[in-house]
Amino acid sequence: MTSREDIERTTIDILGARDAHSSICPSEVARELESEHWRELMDPVREVAASLATAGTIEVTQGGTVVDIATARGPVRLRRGSAWAGSPERPDPDPAS
Repeated sequence: MTSREDIERTTIDILGARDAHSSICPSEVARELESEHWRELMDPVREVAASLATAGTIEVTQGGTVVDIATARGPVRLRRGSAWAGSPERPDPDPAS
């Protein structure tokens, strides 16, 4: 079973490997963790994304606009939030950006 910590770490790792202004689809996180049954992880991935967004670590967007993932309907994207570089556990991997 995939833990919340696994989902959080994978979300942050994928975003950290991308350009600072890039976004990812939550399904990328689910597919990284479970290639065959990734759809089963979509709700947990969205729940973890909501927690990370509340902390400011990431932002959830829809059409480029920041949204509340709890009320958003349809596809969303995840990107680094305002607290990304300030997180003691996950410092910005490229502080020059």
